[in-house]
Amino acid sequence: MQVSRSRTFAAVAALFLMTSPAAVAQQDRACTSVTLDDPPRTMIRCPGGLLIEAEATARLQILAPSSGGPPHAVRLDTKAVLIDLKTARPFQIMTPHAIASVRGTVYAVDVGPGTTAVFVAEGQVQVGRRRGPGAVLLGPGEGVDVSPGAPLAVRRWPQERVSRLLSRFGR
Repeated sequence: MQVSRSRTFAAVAALFLMTSPAAVAQQDRACTSVTLDDPPRTMIRCPGGLLIEAEATARLQILAPSSGGPPHAVRLDTKAVLIDLKTARPFQIMTPHAIASVRGTVYAVDVGPGTTAVFVAEGQVQVGRRRGPGAVLLGPGEGVDVSPGAPLAVRRWPQERVSRLLSRFGR
């Protein structure tokens, strides 16, 4: 794993909007961002025990309270992120199709055309539709695909699918 560059940032209401690993803007609380080469991704460490790894071409926005404090959400539009949250505090990922809410866990969210996939490596994640009823609770090794009109079905993901997703984050 090679580190190609490092930055320190500060954060408030919209911590940062990222359209590429280099396009980052923040204010107030410090987050640290490092661009990794193999595979290409950005690792972001924020206050409150939050680690976010985003694929190099992921489009996301990290949100924090306007009063300061650690981030409470990520808005993810494309590609995948891996979240490692070791503290017991609310945190969620919002995609066009789903909302994944957690407390102290490791999980991945992958947004594609018309669908969002959520996989849990550790802990528990509640996943619901962005619009409409229905939610499921995922445990370690489980995942769900969220797309319009399809039922939310919790499945134990095959190792091949898990490996394919996690390899995008060097795991």
